[in-house]
Amino acid sequence: MQITRRLEFDAGHRIPDHQSQCRHLHGHRYAIEISLSGDIIESDGLPMNGMVMDFSEIKTLAKRHLVDAWDHAFLAFRGDAPVVSFLATLPDHKTVLLDVVPTAENLAAIAFARLDAVYLDHYGNHLRLERIRLYETPNCWADASRRDVS
Repeated sequence: MQITRRLEFDAGHRIPDHQSQCRHLHGHRYAIEISLSGDIIESDGLPMNGMVMDFSEIKTLAKRHLVDAWDHAFLAFRGDAPVVSFLATLPDHKTVLLDVVPTAENLAAIAFARLDAVYLDHYGNHLRLERIRLYETPNCWADASRRDVS
């Protein structure tokens, strides 16, 4: 069985080598979909009976391990010296420095890597992360899936 939980967050970024508008500082209302597979739990009396995983727990873990760090932050490529220097001048600015350019593809891959072990066999029901879908806009997204990392 496969289930998916969607969360949304706001963040800024820029793609320094882009030849169009994305080279400028800007922000997005990102959405992340976390798709998990596992066996349906069949244990009378347990709160997760009939579930693969409680959707609220998927949210709690995603927020703790990824979303809260990225929400209302500027996701900056460590090698983008002018932006990194500028952000350092802003007191208490929430900046996340990344080793890669913060494209939707790279962010999806980072999210998959960070969350993969978080959900792994959480209930002993063969639970595992199958896919991260990261929407940069409602019409543009990137998928990082188990087949991409295997």
